[in-house]
Amino acid sequence: MALNPPAGEPVDWRGVRRLGLFGGSFDPVHSGHLHVARSAQRAFELDHVVFVPAAQPPHKPGRVLASPDDRAHMLSLATAGETSWSVCTLEFERSGPSYTIDTVRELPRRLGLRPDVEIFLVIGWDNLRGLEQWREAQTLLARVQPVVIWRGEGDPGLLDHLRRALGDQLFAKLERGLLRLPPAPQSSTEMRERLARGDDPGDSLPAGVLEYIRARGIYAPEPPKP
Repeated sequence: MALNPPAGEPVDWRGVRRLGLFGGSFDPVHSGHLHVARSAQRAFELDHVVFVPAAQPPHKPGRVLASPDDRAHMLSLATAGETSWSVCTLEFERSGPSYTIDTVRELPRRLGLRPDVEIFLVIGWDNLRGLEQWREAQTLLARVQPVVIWRGEGDPGLLDHLRRALGDQLFAKLERGLLRLPPAPQSSTEMRERLARGDDPGDSLPAGVLEYIRARGIYAPEPPKP
């Protein structure tokens, strides 16, 4: 596992009682991701946020992602200078799909966190569809406090479905974690499309990330075949 050390003193992981776990493809990481992390950290008084890039998200089978090294490096650039943020690449060490329950079980041990650390799992509203079918969903939701980023989009009837699927107790945890934020001005899909067209994404990409993408030729369109 490679851990991106934040600026300043090394992290006292034993002193972390409320940990944010923010997983995703981060293909590429953009300013919207950072806004989500800051908002969740502020709203739930998180001591530290760990970004965990997925090797292969189970809900995106067959999609070709930028390389693990490139995605990890872009995250390192994006989080540089944030003393309460780190990047952890443990999912790159596992074969097969990146199941969240496996990461939740492994992360405290690998970081040396307290056994009773509270884990706040940051997920988007779009992840709620099919949440009850995630691997060991009941066990996962019993262990973590979900932080669901709700930007006013999506079918509100999904909550009624999840109440029936998860039961009142787990659904109550889910509901407590709803975090309403303004609509996102960008997405990773839009970023990839704009970069492939050669458009300037402006401040949608964190400092240093755009330069790294261009230097590495990531997301560049394939040259026409002769």
